Amino acid sequence: MTTTTYENSVRIGSTTYQLVATADSGLSVDLAGVDGSGALVAEGSIRLPAEAGAKIGKMLGQVLEALARLSGAPAGSSRDRPDRPANANQPWTEELDDDLRAEWMAASQDVPTAELIRSIAKRLERSPTSIRSRVAKVGCDPDVPGRALSDEGAEVLRRA
Repeated sequence: MTTTTYENSVRIGSTTYQLVATADSGLSVDLAGVDGSGALVAEGSIRLPAEAGAKIGKMLGQVLEALARLSGAPAGSSRDRPDRPANANQPWTEELDDDLRAEWMAASQDVPTAELIRSIAKRLERSPTSIRSRVAKVGCDPDVPGRALSDEGAEVLRRA
């Protein structure tokens, strides 16, 4: 059985939040927040059957968006943010997909994955998260540059 792991972190104010999602026979999502002094200020875990991941993810996104509105977060689209990549939320073309796949497959497995993702994201004016997601959608292993997605990985990521 293949295990796929996704990691991302974001800094909000003085707190850095790290999310780690792991998919194998099930789906686990772990979140931790550490403030500037290193103190743990947020922590949570959720375990789900793999087939529930997409629906629960959508539901959590809706809940968090509603809570942000209730807490007085600024209204308006996240596209209004000045730090948003220029091509955020723009459709992917077949040509862009082909270029992304070719660049990923040409990369050495010695290249740090995060570094390659950031480099591609900057060049395509997309977020690193969107690049990581799209790499899997074009049939590449998002954890290892230069490697195609395995059949098991494609099944977990619902590409099969």
